[in-house]
Amino acid sequence: MLDYIKGEIAELTPTSVVIEVGGLGYTASISLNTYSALTSSKDCKLYVYEAIREDAHQLFGFIEKRERELFLHLISVSGVGANTARMMLSSLAVYELEGIISSGNSSALKTVKGIGSKTAERIIIDLKDKVKPGVSSSAESLVAVVQSETAQEAISALVMLGFNQPASQKVVGKLVKDNPDLTVERIIKSALKLL
Repeated sequence: MLDYIKGEIAELTPTSVVIEVGGLGYTASISLNTYSALTSSKDCKLYVYEAIREDAHQLFGFIEKRERELFLHLISVSGVGANTARMMLSSLAVYELEGIISSGNSSALKTVKGIGSKTAERIIIDLKDKVKPGVSSSAESLVAVVQSETAQEAISALVMLGFNQPASQKVVGKLVKDNPDLTVERIIKSALKLL
């Protein structure tokens, strides 16, 4: 089994990355969280999960082991496939998803596209004791940044435009953290390019 792939990023989209290693290009499906982490990189190291089925071999890539572990927990739940798990990891940050599962908040899980009441309940029942909530240091600093009035205005505007709130918060938080003097308008324009 593959553990990780390290190489040059040949192509990057919000849903996949092609990593060139020794003249071969490996395509891996990724979450928005991993995409955000890779946007400013030329090289990367992705932890991978290889899904082998009769009709396809597919790689899923993760920027950190913690995200891959949560993905593996999610796909162990009956009714949750790899693409649904990736959608969950794209909609919510790893620490948010861990907190939601460990606190038993099924209504928060239902906000993710494709997750209904039964699936949300099943995820919580199966994973509540396996998933431990944690907050990353980068997450703590982003929470402080996203509290600013300018950031809140930008997030609200993006949500009204149809983008989901967790993804908007993450992108706006990163933009404001990198450049605290941005106006609401500049934040929104920059965020639209990243979402």
